[in-house]
Amino acid sequence: MHRSRLSTIVIDCQADDLEGASAFWSAALGYPVGKSNDPYADLNGPAAEPKVLLQRVDHASRVHLDIETDDLDAEVTR
Repeated sequence: MHRSRLSTIVIDCQADDLEGASAFWSAALGYPVGKSNDPYADLNGPAAEPKVLLQRVDHASRVHLDIETDDLDAEVTR
């Protein structure tokens, strides 16, 4: 049987200032800002939880979930 899991919570930020958005979400979630390479910034949460990634975007701000799997074809069939 294949395995799938929620891997990343991606926060799309419609902002010119990714550093400011990172500071806001870091304070809101209590996770320190990790690696930052515009247009992306990582927040360092607990290892057992899904990763949190900020992404600077041109469209309206929103949140989306990334799922990872060890067998893409089986997951699509499921």
